[in-house]
Amino acid sequence: MAAAQDTGGEAAAGKWYTAAKATYTTLIDTGHAISSAYQLVNVPSGVWIDERGRIVRPSETAAPKNQELKIGGKTINTQGDAYVAALRDWVAKGESSEFVMSDAEYRRRVKERSPREREADACFKLAVALHDRGREDEARQWWLRAQTLSPDNWNYHRQDWSFTSEAGKKWMDKFQKTTTDYYPKLELKEKP
Repeated sequence: MAAAQDTGGEAAAGKWYTAAKATYTTLIDTGHAISSAYQLVNVPSGVWIDERGRIVRPSETAAPKNQELKIGGKTINTQGDAYVAALRDWVAKGESSEFVMSDAEYRRRVKERSPREREADACFKLAVALHDRGREDEARQWWLRAQTLSPDNWNYHRQDWSFTSEAGKKWMDKFQKTTTDYYPKLELKEKP
């Protein structure tokens, strides 16, 4: 299943599903409930959920292939080949796949959101609601508050920028100032 997180709805996200000729379940989450529930902070992200509804891998970069992009003197790397191989292993082997996380490893990787992160999520949701009602100036104020509280959440920034004519410039400015990897390195195996 694929879930686009876009307040712009079908007009903004539907074209990507059409271009992909998706044959699987697709949805567009205009309220960003999925981002909140699964702590998604960038795209593409994947969460593995088994047939019983148990999360066996939390949110992580889910690129379809390896890529190295040089942008403005900086590099973005994805580890898509390894991710896809791990995903296929899980599909083939189910819970016996070496890539299914133990409960202990899941707890190590997924932390309860801090008060700042919870407030950022609430501010972001308020911005979405205000945007939906055409109250753009107020929405922008709350999007900015969410970004200030949780500056590493690229989804908060990207959604706000998508309603401006300077989205690309704003992305580049933030990307150039970022000191961490745009896509964190995958940890496909548990630490001993």
